[in-house]
Amino acid sequence: MIAMTASAQSDIGGHSDEAAPLAGGQALRLLIVDDHPLFREALASAIALAFPEAVLHEADGIGTACEILGRNPAIDLTLLDLSMQGVTGFEGLTAIRTRFPRVPILIVSGVTDPRIMHEAVRHGAAGFVPKAVDKATLTRAISEVLGGALFMPPDLAAAPAPARGGDKAPIAERVARLTPQQMRVLGMIRQGKLNKQIAYELQVGDSTVKAHVSEILRKLEVISRTQIVIETAYVDFDQAGGGF
Repeated sequence: MIAMTASAQSDIGGHSDEAAPLAGGQALRLLIVDDHPLFREALASAIALAFPEAVLHEADGIGTACEILGRNPAIDLTLLDLSMQGVTGFEGLTAIRTRFPRVPILIVSGVTDPRIMHEAVRHGAAGFVPKAVDKATLTRAISEVLGGALFMPPDLAAAPAPARGGDKAPIAERVARLTPQQMRVLGMIRQGKLNKQIAYELQVGDSTVKAHVSEILRKLEVISRTQIVIETAYVDFDQAGGGF
């Protein structure tokens, strides 16, 4: 069953109310935020085919999305369109990230400009997929973001990120942007530990670790764990404040 919001509530494709299980038996719950009903329905149908037992919530605006997220703290992922009526630039993305920082956001956009994609990531998006992608790419994007990775389509990711006042800041300066808890997570990533191992050692939930990993990727301006290890290989963490 797809949990409809806005004005109507109905089943799409006859799916059940039970959510698709994640690792450890947790339910998979997603929120689609787009002001075009036909696209919301098409996206929901595509996701339902890939994740047959998932529960999908739909919102036609940022306000409704925040209400749904507030009522449903178990939502695992938000899929957000950047171009909605009454929303300028990255306002919607920023609003959701500010109020619900633990829920990763995958941008699903009609825009294919690499500059917009990189800027969305800088504003906190955990991934970016054009609306024209096939179902396999969408499924991969959702799976990777749920796993704590940052997803970008290879053709767009290959384009250089726009400079902000010059090249990226030195890696030590980027590391210094991390919170103490993010520094601990970074240290464990560098040790090759998986999200579940990190969650166990820090005594937090998997979703919390995923949120930390997404923030680390964003703040370090990298797109994978491998890049994290490579770029931080020669950082003096005692000086940066990590102490590991």
